Amino acid sequence: MRSRSSAVLPVAALLLLGACGIDRTGTITSDSSLPRTTVATTGTDTSSTGAIPALGPSTTLPERDVPVLQWSPCGEGLECTTLVAPLDYFATGTESVRLPVVRHLALKPNERIGSLLVNPGGPGFGGTYLARNAATIFTEEILDRFDVVGWDPRGTGESVPAIDCIDNYDPYFAIDPTPDSTEERQAIIDSAKSFADACAERTGSLLSHVSTQDSARDIDLLRRALGEPEVSYFGFSYGSELGASWVTMFPDTVRAAVFDGAADPNASAAEATIDQARGFEIAFNAFLADCATKCSFPRGEDPGTAFDDLVAAIDANDYPTVDSRPRLNLGITYTAVANAMYATSLWPALDAALNEARDGNGAALLRLNDDYYQRRDDGTYGNEIEAFLAISCVDDRGPATVEEIDAYSTRLRKAAPRLGVSFEGGYACVFWPIESEPNLVITGRGAGPIVVIGTTNDPATPLESSQKMTRSLEGGVLVKVTGNGHTGYTRSACAQKIVNRYLIDGEPPSAEVECG
Repeated sequence: MRSRSSAVLPVAALLLLGACGIDRTGTITSDSSLPRTTVATTGTDTSSTGAIPALGPSTTLPERDVPVLQWSPCGEGLECTTLVAPLDYFATGTESVRLPVVRHLALKPNERIGSLLVNPGGPGFGGTYLARNAATIFTEEILDRFDVVGWDPRGTGESVPAIDCIDNYDPYFAIDPTPDSTEERQAIIDSAKSFADACAERTGSLLSHVSTQDSARDIDLLRRALGEPEVSYFGFSYGSELGASWVTMFPDTVRAAVFDGAADPNASAAEATIDQARGFEIAFNAFLADCATKCSFPRGEDPGTAFDDLVAAIDANDYPTVDSRPRLNLGITYTAVANAMYATSLWPALDAALNEARDGNGAALLRLNDDYYQRRDDGTYGNEIEAFLAISCVDDRGPATVEEIDAYSTRLRKAAPRLGVSFEGGYACVFWPIESEPNLVITGRGAGPIVVIGTTNDPATPLESSQKMTRSLEGGVLVKVTGNGHTGYTRSACAQKIVNRYLIDGEPPSAEVECG
């Protein structure tokens, strides 16, 4: 989702992790979901859009420069290595980036098909944990036949160098997104500019080379380093966007590809934000409907009315949370709500947190907020949100001015009457010091059949977005999963059966399939 954080992102602005059966804290879950929704692509008419055509294998290094991977054991059935890639694929004598790689070896090596490259989404999340935890995410059929290979994309996780912008998130993300004065509004704008400036100062030259297209080139370099003419791929959430760029740029190298929780490849950043706001509103309405019979929060009232009253009360008077941390405001409240929409397993925690807030205690909502931003017990943070913004802005800066962003407020509130306000004011990309990379037309032409999974009440990548991704791909076919939460493979035995047959036997469904 594009999760929102009032000052810099809209609260629902990230496509973070839960997509793949792991929540944003790295904990394995049985009913998970996870973040980004805008895809840096345009339509197919390049004459009017200025988009560039698909770039092929010529964008990679010469064959003699493909790095040799030195594998070493790093756990039961696991091997680790580092992929050294050029910082700039189009420059000679360039600096390098070092990308950690982990593979979960096929359990039946005599029946091994090849490597299955996996990406969890974000953008901004490292992917090595997908290989380390492959047994909790993929079925035995997949584990038997594939080496599951995860890597930390450039700028993320343990890659070197990594994106680094700030240390303390609270001044940037724990801000009320509904300013009551010109001064409060200017403070939100100033914090966004300060964030962008800090990213430029602390990240340096890497900031210009973290686009989705750069990562797609890394995928091809990894494939070549693995020694495989063709490779299979499974991308969750934003991993679908990355995969779509890869299959378009390197179609001849695609054995099979699965995109679970896919974004609309032709939506602008602004349009994608509106679509996502609508998706989170639908998911939250499902939560409220469930609350009518299961939650303690409403206390006999209509859940929607109870939530509206609570929002009004918090807006009028911030509530205490914990010592030395921000008081509960609407920015924290909306982020907590958005976080819980990724997985129905988080709904009870949101119910309890809203109930506590109703009694004047904002600590539980702050914990959900902190979970979204990956805050650790010692008060430090990973760089996932920083990387999300850096990659998002270089892919598509979106509206060029603060005024243009503000002009979308009416449409956001119409699309999402309760949560739309939390998607307003994502100003960071306006001040981004790096120009966006030219847009890539997503077609998947020549890549063969590609399976797209869309979930009916997915908040971060609404079903309509996955349907549009399917139509944009020459060989796209949709598997529609009925349910709540972000992505569908880990929650649907029906989807698993279809995807496994495709990945193992090369047999995609001949037409759209619905999985209950």
